[in-house]
Order: sequence, then C-alpha cells, then structure tokens
Amino acid sequence: MNRNLRIGIIGLLGMLSLLPGLAGCRKTSPDPEPEPTPFVRLLEHQAIQSKILNRPVHYAVLFPKEYELSSALFPVVYLLHGYGESETGWYKGGNIAYYIDQLAAETVPMIYVMPEGFNTYYVNKYNGKFPYMNMFVNELVPAIDSLFHTIKDARHRAVMGYSMGGYGAMILPCKNPEVFKTGAILSMSFRTDPQYLDEPQNVFDYQWGPVFGGTGAAGAQRLTDYFISHSPFHFPGTPGNSSLDEINLFIDCGDDEETLTITNDAFHDTLRDLNIRHEYRVRNGGHTWDYWHHALPEALRYIGFAVRQLPYPVDPDPVDPGPPIPDNRLISEQLAGTGIFYNVALPAGYLEGATSYPLIIVLHDRSPDAADTKSQRLFSLLNTNMAAFKLPESLVVEVPLQSAPLTSIILQSILDQVRAKYRTINDKKHTVILGNNLAGKLAWEVIPDFAASMNSCLLFDASLPLDASPSGTDITWYLDICDNGINYKSYNAFYGRLRQEDLPYEYRVRQGTPSHDAFLNGLNQASLFIKDHLKNQGL
Repeated sequence: MNRNLRIGIIGLLGMLSLLPGLAGCRKTSPDPEPEPTPFVRLLEHQAIQSKILNRPVHYAVLFPKEYELSSALFPVVYLLHGYGESETGWYKGGNIAYYIDQLAAETVPMIYVMPEGFNTYYVNKYNGKFPYMNMFVNELVPAIDSLFHTIKDARHRAVMGYSMGGYGAMILPCKNPEVFKTGAILSMSFRTDPQYLDEPQNVFDYQWGPVFGGTGAAGAQRLTDYFISHSPFHFPGTPGNSSLDEINLFIDCGDDEETLTITNDAFHDTLRDLNIRHEYRVRNGGHTWDYWHHALPEALRYIGFAVRQLPYPVDPDPVDPGPPIPDNRLISEQLAGTGIFYNVALPAGYLEGATSYPLIIVLHDRSPDAADTKSQRLFSLLNTNMAAFKLPESLVVEVPLQSAPLTSIILQSILDQVRAKYRTINDKKHTVILGNNLAGKLAWEVIPDFAASMNSCLLFDASLPLDASPSGTDITWYLDICDNGINYKSYNAFYGRLRQEDLPYEYRVRQGTPSHDAFLNGLNQASLFIKDHLKNQGL
C-alpha cells in the first residue's frame, strides 16, 4: 500500500474516533415547553369514579368567562336534569351557556356543574341499593371543590333543576342544609298524596315505586314511610319548625302544566302554612324549555342574592303608570236616582270621531287614603298601554267601592246608563270586567248574572272565600295574586276547580305583597290577556 495513503486512512480513522467526544461537548437545545391547554368554558364528558355507587358518574362543567384569568373563588350551582335525561340536558336541550351569558348582568359569576341523575330523583333509593344522594353529598361535591376554584361552604352552593331536577333542587338543600343553602325549583315533578294514590299503576311502578318503594301497591299502601320522609307535604313538619329557616327556596311552575301546577301550588300552600320563607311564581306556559328559559332571569337573580347573603326584595319596583290622562277625557258620573258614583275614561280618539269602543269595567278597591290619586294612576296606566298598543282603545268605567253595596242590579243600571250615553260596542266579545281585593270578590259575586254580556273576569288578590267556585262556563278567568297574598288558599282551591271543570283560565302568582301598586303591576302584566279578550279596537 502506498505510504501516503496509509497515513491518510489512519488520520481519518483518528478523527472519526474523536467525533463521539466532540458530540458530547456540543451544547444541546432544551426540550420545547408544552403548549398550554386552551381554556374551555364547557367541559363535557367528565366523570368521577364513585365508590358509593361502584360506577362512574358523569358530569359537565360550565365556567364563567372570568374563570380563565382570575384566581378568585366562585360560587357553585348544581344544575339537575329531568327524568329520562342525562347531564347533557342543560347544555344541549337547554343551551344554558347562551342564556347565562345573556343574563350575566342580572347575576354574579358562578361555576355550573351538571351531573347525571340516573332517574333517582336525586335521593337514595328506598332499598339502599343505589344511594345517589350519599354519592352527591360525600363524593361529587368534594371532588368538584378539589378540582375547581370553588367557595367551599353551603352559603355559596345552590341547586337548580327542572322537572325531576326540580324535586332534586328542593330535596337536596332541605335534607342537607349543611351542604346547600339555596334551591331554585323549576316545574318540580312530584305528587301530593291524592295525586300519588291516583297515579296509573304502570306509571307508578315504573317511575315512583323503584325510588320510594311500594311497587305493585295500590291505595294507601303506596304511601310508604320512605315516601313520607321525602315528601315536601310531610317532612317540613309543623308550624314553628325551624329546620328550614336558613334555606332559600325559589319555586316557579307554569299554569299550563298537566298536574304539576297543582303540586307546586300545594307546596307553596304548605310552606305558607308553616311560615317557611320562599318565593313562588306562576306564569303562562307548560313543561318546556321555552318556559324554563323565561324562568331563568329571576331564578339566577335569586341565586345571586342568596350566594351574596343579601335579602331578596320583598316587592318588585312599581310600574310607572305614565302621564295623567287629560281632564277632558275623564267624566264623573252619578247613577240616576241614587247616591252611587262612578267614573268614565274616554279613549284618545273618542272626542274627535264616531267610533264605538270596547268596554273595560273596573271594580276598584282603592281604600280611603289617596283614593283620587289611585284612580288617576289606574286611568294613566290603562291610557299608557293603549297608546303603546298593549291594549286596544277602550272605554274604561271605574266603579269604586263605596258605602252602598254593589249588586248585580246596580251594576246593570250603570252599564245601561253608560251604553245609552257613550259609544260602546254592546256585545260579549268586547266587554271585560276586573276587580282587586274586596272589589275582586264583588266581581266574582256578580259575574254569573253577566255571563251573557262579558267574556272574561280578572281577579287581582281578590278576597275570595275558600269555597268559591267559578260560574258561567263560557267565562274566561284570570287569577292574579302576590305570593305573599293572604288569599293563597282560596286561589289555590279556585284554580283547582277551574282545572277540574276544564274551564278557560290564566293563573299568575307574582312577587310581592298586596297593595295598590301591586294591583297596578298585575294589571300591567295582564294587558295582553285583556287585549286578546277585546277582539278588535273599535267599530
């Protein structure tokens, strides 16, 4: 081999032998930082492994927008779904993220947890084989508190649910006040004792027996001890019982529910009888997301007050009745040959035209103090709503309570005098009557004699007797009462009879205590009903 070639190969081999050492001396680049996990407001498909139930329990979490960049701790609201559904019910069917964002200004930032409920009604099953409530309280709540930035005390935990979840939102705080202080109960699915006994056997055996016991039973045997211990018509106890004094309960149910308005109304009655603090609402609607979406603004506002330990307002803001009606459109009249007075308010176009108008008759309990001011506010409100097309242009006849008792004969004489002097449409389709408090009782008393000439009767916190019944099968009734009204039992009974006799009705329970402002608030909300029952604006 050529000497120079041999030397070259040896040199090359030597250099190659140095490469590993040189590589070891080379400065290496650090491993790249992992990409941060993007913030996701809705965490789906989460689960805890429950030792109590010996199975996974799935849930979803919706965070407030503030959660991503804040180290603050947040209240927690547990959202409970209805029977036959899963933890997806609130964010798929209910689109809850959209509504919470829309209502952000009406509440406070909170974490919303949506667990699956397994058709348990959120309680332990009677036979001990599926202790769901134990899992909820002892496993799920601690797991949520360990994973997320929560405020870990009962005052900052609330439960809200619809249907079966509405029962859960009632029973969880009532049975576990050391864990939850607030329940927002939407269309609570449960049964009074008579409803429970009347449930069809197949429904009872499928829906109720597996949870509360008594599968296959009929009659009083269905009322098991376990059912009674979990029935809100039994377990709250007796008047003076302080066990629920610290619980915040908001109840909301539509007046078109098949049976649940009767149930929820009875629950309201029970709580009122026991002097247990709560809020109760009945609005127009049934067992649908459309109804629950309309319930959310106040339910969330209520929870927002509760988690901040603020007292919820007893009364809503009074409606602004608008400017006074001009004096030339207000006439004080006297019934011929009597000492009975009444007032007539003319619609805006009356003095310039020849149109005939629908008739709104107001039997007015305005009490002695500031009586004239109350009449002016009544006329202003109706006039304002006519100007805003919330009511048709109508002639308003106000008959204040006075010393002379109002009878059907006197009211008929007033109507005859009004129709002879003013341009009114003199038929049933264009005439309604309404009354408040004691005047509402009078409206109920006289309406049987006017079933042929009036199409609807509206009662606002009317002082009805407990045995009051509807009369006139073609009369549509509008019942309106404040949830702190003293006539809650008679309204409940009257509403039940309307349902039993399949008569047309609307039922409203509103925030507040009875007052003249409360009456005007209710009348303002009833404008659409009145508009629908005065068929057109004039002839």
